[in-house]
Amino acid sequence: MTAGTQDLAGSPAGGWGELVAAAVVGAGRRGVDEGALLDAAAAATVRRRAGLVPGPARRLPEPAAHDPRPRLPAAARRRLAALLADRSGAGGGGRRGPTPDLAELIPEWLRHAVECGYQAPPELLPPLLDAARARIDLRPHALALAGPRGLWLAERAPQWAPLLRDGAAGPALPDPRDAAAVRALWEEGPRAGGPGTSQVRSALFAEVRRADPAGAVELLASTWPAEKAEDRLAFVELLRTGLSLADEPFLEGALGDRSRGVRTAAAELLAGLPGSALAGRMAARVRSLVVLDRSEEPPVIAVEAPYECDAAMERDGLVATPPAGMGERSWWFGQLVAAAPLAVWQEVFDGRTAEEVVALPVADGWRPDLLAAWSRAAARQHDSAWARALLGTAPTSPPGEPPAFTAGGPGASRPPAPSGPGRTAGGGENVPGRDPARLLTALPEAERAAWVAEFISAHGLSEAFRLLGACAVPWPEELGRAVVDALEIARDGGSYPWSFSGVMGLAERCLDPSYAVRLEPLAATHEEAEESSPGAAGYWSEAFQRLVATLRIRAAMRDELTTPAALRP
Repeated sequence: MTAGTQDLAGSPAGGWGELVAAAVVGAGRRGVDEGALLDAAAAATVRRRAGLVPGPARRLPEPAAHDPRPRLPAAARRRLAALLADRSGAGGGGRRGPTPDLAELIPEWLRHAVECGYQAPPELLPPLLDAARARIDLRPHALALAGPRGLWLAERAPQWAPLLRDGAAGPALPDPRDAAAVRALWEEGPRAGGPGTSQVRSALFAEVRRADPAGAVELLASTWPAEKAEDRLAFVELLRTGLSLADEPFLEGALGDRSRGVRTAAAELLAGLPGSALAGRMAARVRSLVVLDRSEEPPVIAVEAPYECDAAMERDGLVATPPAGMGERSWWFGQLVAAAPLAVWQEVFDGRTAEEVVALPVADGWRPDLLAAWSRAAARQHDSAWARALLGTAPTSPPGEPPAFTAGGPGASRPPAPSGPGRTAGGGENVPGRDPARLLTALPEAERAAWVAEFISAHGLSEAFRLLGACAVPWPEELGRAVVDALEIARDGGSYPWSFSGVMGLAERCLDPSYAVRLEPLAATHEEAEESSPGAAGYWSEAFQRLVATLRIRAAMRDELTTPAALRP
């Protein structure tokens, strides 16, 4: 080490500054050897670090609350790890091959694990929270399984903050019976105004509504004038839970809201309460529009649609401007009938039952409008008698013809539809706007499944996807058998399985796992018929192989969680 370098390294006060200056200017220009300069810098660095005064220690966070639930059995823990590792899914359409899509099985696994009362393994909490962040449908059960440890992590990691902001993490909310804590969080929301504030308050309101419906309305009324329009609409929609006539005063006030969306939502809820004042006003209106002409034999329903949509009608939720392709009078008439209590028709039609009313002929081509509006009313009012009458038996058509009962929207145009003795009643009519999937929700689960099974047996699967979505899971034996038979018929028809990918996906998640044994022969490769599409037999074999493999995995998942060995601590 040269003298210059010794001087640089030996100065306790200014040594580091001199070393930096020498490095910047150049070791040669300062008469310092470069290697010696680096040695001096290393020594000075050690000296500087050794002389640092430690700062105050940061306070460690409080540990997560204790989770008393039992741990997952080893097999179930391995299964969860595999599902989370493959949660990206097969993705895409077209040919999927025989490999099951494990990502689609995560919701079922989480639901069973929560029902069994397990806690998530600590080492799997990060991928579990990642899955919940990516998929909203997983959040309720994923966060329930994650428990207090999952909440503890989400509160401290920015990437999982959305799980708290959208209110999905139930443990973050106060007990709905703790009025002071609820009030504090509720009133803090409008002032906070940060990301996710509305979602947290919506989750809080939903919890209070479930525990104390009247208390939830009082809470909402206390800040109603200060709420934003989108929040007011969200809170009104949440009043569907536990809806009763006790909510009528608040909803009647909401009919005068400055937001049309809020007015419409409030009117729809009131229309679902047959004893409400709005329902009474609608009943009075339709009595003047629909009458029974007894001069005909059999009697005929006569319709006189409204000629205007006045301010009172708009206040009660009617939308004045019709959708494209629909006349104003037809549009206003349909809204009025859909909002009227179904009980009024017994009075209008001399005490006839719903089935008898639906069977009556309608003059001047108004039958489709009436049936579509009655269907919306039956679904809204959850009236099983009217839903049953409007659905009728599952519709049948001659071979080769499309189903007579198709779904449409309330804005569908009204085609000419003569009525009379030659028209069939109930489910046999093609009525735009009469949605069987919505009507089915008003029926008991077993009856719903039986109707859909009969429909599929008659028409196959081309129109069945939404109907199957209205059925409870897992599908009962009758419905499962109808779906499997229809899939086999579709395969024998020689088409590609991609046309039925939606139904096949539902079958993977909704069929009872015991069907795997019956489906095994279908998974074998069959010879192609001459009229088949090229390669269809192989594609169908792959599709059935995937279905069988998925059902077997679902059966194994349940066994791993529910067998006596799994339930031992």
